[in-house]
Amino acid sequence: MRSKRLELMDQISAYIDQYYCERLTTPSVNEVALGVGVSKATAYRYLVAMDERGMLEYDGSSRTIVTKLISKFSTGSFSAPVVGAIPCGEPETEEENIVEYVSLPVSLFGHGDFYILKADGDSMTDAGIDNGDMVVIRKQSSANVGDIVVALDERQLNTLKLYAGVDEETGEVILRYCNKERYPDKEIRVRELVVQGVAKHVIKALG
Repeated sequence: MRSKRLELMDQISAYIDQYYCERLTTPSVNEVALGVGVSKATAYRYLVAMDERGMLEYDGSSRTIVTKLISKFSTGSFSAPVVGAIPCGEPETEEENIVEYVSLPVSLFGHGDFYILKADGDSMTDAGIDNGDMVVIRKQSSANVGDIVVALDERQLNTLKLYAGVDEETGEVILRYCNKERYPDKEIRVRELVVQGVAKHVIKALG
């Protein structure tokens, strides 16, 4: 029978892995404590003990915690530019300036040309994209119905919306909001749509 100590170590490791997969960063000691339901002091002691056992890497001072899964993800990585905010409400002109670069693991995202946009607004909350989230976009000029796309319409405005296909009667391209509570049945219709990329991953904002 496994001891409660080992069970808690497994819980901590699983929480760190899940946190990393969702946010592409490791949690703080306080976040680990909250995540597994222990005090900050207990979480710290366990992290140090797990480092000594070789279950993970933690130097006792920095935020960085490296589990075996995180180490595997980090083996092959690439840099993706963060190019500012994109509206998840009313479309606005896209910000082209690169704010910073973020390292993304190849094992999680695969190969391709990616960039990252910060979601601004609440029109995509039903799709799991909240205000402040970082959305990883794969650059491509085509999309399938049901994809979350970065789209540039005929007015040269961009937005992040659900591509809902083409209206057979009017021939209009339909971009749909994903927030039934606040924007029931709201959509954008354009004659011509330029797809700038498709959302592939959401890095959740903290707090």
